[in-house]
Amino acid sequence: MVTNRTFTMLKPDSLEKGNTGAILEKINTAGFRLVAMKQTQLSKRDAEAFYAVHNERPFFNDLVEYMTRGPIVAAILEKDNAVEDFRTLIGATNPEEAAEGTIRKIFATSISENAVHGSDSDENAQIEGAFHFSGREIF
Repeated sequence: MVTNRTFTMLKPDSLEKGNTGAILEKINTAGFRLVAMKQTQLSKRDAEAFYAVHNERPFFNDLVEYMTRGPIVAAILEKDNAVEDFRTLIGATNPEEAAEGTIRKIFATSISENAVHGSDSDENAQIEGAFHFSGREIF
């Protein structure tokens, strides 16, 4: 039975530093079930489309460059209250403001290289998951 789902991406800095396994272990330990996961690399076009909501922001081009510089791990996670619980698990965007023990406090180095993405709403979780996965890739 489907409960609640959220979407995450382990960003290029996480993979570059070899933190994929440690981050996935924290996600698993927090009670999330992986229902879809893959390693891939975003093209410039994909990154621009995924982050289109930010296209007028001054950091947009830097964000696209960062997200396309190396592979990412995209995943759909399932758990009751998934979006809110995952946002708590990853911590504040700025790792200096993130709570102790959160993914960003442990693995992020800056506000711009913050290790992981997490959907901010149930609606965005569905949109973002569908951006990366076809129905036959979700279990």
